[in-house]
This record gives sequence, C-alpha cells and structure tokens, in this order.
Amino acid sequence: MPAVVLLSGGLDSTVNLKLAADEKEVALALTFDYGQRASAREASAAAFMCRQIGVPHRVVELPWLAEICQTALVNHSVTMPRLEAQDLETRAGEDTSSAVWVPNRNGVFVNIAAAFAEGLRADTIVAGFNKEEAATFPDNSAAFVAATNSALSHSTLTKPTLVSYTQELTKADIVRLGRKAGAPLAAIWSCYCGGIEHCWRCESCARLERALREADAWEWFHTNRSIA
Repeated sequence: MPAVVLLSGGLDSTVNLKLAADEKEVALALTFDYGQRASAREASAAAFMCRQIGVPHRVVELPWLAEICQTALVNHSVTMPRLEAQDLETRAGEDTSSAVWVPNRNGVFVNIAAAFAEGLRADTIVAGFNKEEAATFPDNSAAFVAATNSALSHSTLTKPTLVSYTQELTKADIVRLGRKAGAPLAAIWSCYCGGIEHCWRCESCARLERALREADAWEWFHTNRSIA
C-alpha cells in the first residue's frame, strides 16, 4: 500500500520523501501553509522536489493556525531569534525553540495526513523527525510517534502508521543519508525566514549549517545550490 508524506521542503522531510519513494508508492506529499514566514519558499521547494521525484503534491492552507499563533515563526511583529551553531545545545537553544513553537503543529499535520491516508487507502504516514530536535521539540520524539499511532488506531478505520526514517539520526547523519540516497538536497528550504536565500542566523539555519559542516557537505551545498 502507498504512503502519504509530510513535506515541508526542509532537510528531514526531503530525505524522508526520497526514502519513502524508493521503498514504495507515494500517493501524496502534503505541504502546509499556516502563515509561516517561509510558506512560499517551503511550498516552492516541496513542489520542485516532488516534480523531480515524480510524486503528487498538494498544499493545505491552515489560516486559523496563524490566527492563534503568537510566536516569531508566524507573527511578523515578533523578532526572529538569532542563534549560532555553538549555542544550539545551551539554554539559548531552548529559549529559541520556545520562541518558534506553533500550537500542536505536528499533531494537526499528522491528523490531516491521516485523513488523506485513509481516503487514499495509504497504510503509512511519513514525517521528517530527528533525534537532535526531539530534545527540544517533543513533537519530534519517538514518544510522540508511539502516542500518535495509538490514537490513529482508534480514530481511523484503516489504521495508517506514522513512521520516520530519520527518527534516531542527527542532522549530520541525515545529510549523509540524503546524499547517499540521491535526495534533492540542493533544493531544500530549511530557513525560518522567507528571504532570497537562507539567513544562516535562525535556529533552523544554525542546525543546517552545523549538519552540513559535520557531514563535509557545506561547500557541496553552496556549489550545487538550486532554488525552486
């Protein structure tokens, strides 16, 4: 049976999309627009890579989520926190994570994906989680996946299973895996901001930079960079 993939266009979800497509049919990749600063960039990157891989793509708009979110990821009147790579595992990193939290974001995304999965007769929902961010974002954790699957066994008739190929990997590991799998990493958009290029100052950029450098892919990324 096929899969439904949650695709933000960032590093983790892009690698998970490629691995899912290599393993089975992907019935649909879903990108969510909830008023985030980088929504247009994320949707463009996701659409580009879906065309590259040959996967159906859909953008789901969630304007109500923007209305109830007061943090910097969505609210332009709030200053986006800046963070250096060396600060990621400190209290500053924890504070930054709180500053970009979106209410029940992954819970909402997964449940919408579950409805699509049930309608499309897909048995799997694939998400881009990782070990690194699970430390500060509980909706990236293995515990979240287990709890969600328990809930889905009751809330759906077909009981699709939430999985992540990168659940136990660091960002650097995911870069290495993505390059080995031939994922379209040069097209990713991981920045919280929606500028012309990555700002390299937000938390997401700091994590990507550290991962690229640790995986010896920093120069490769900039040399091969393509923006959808």
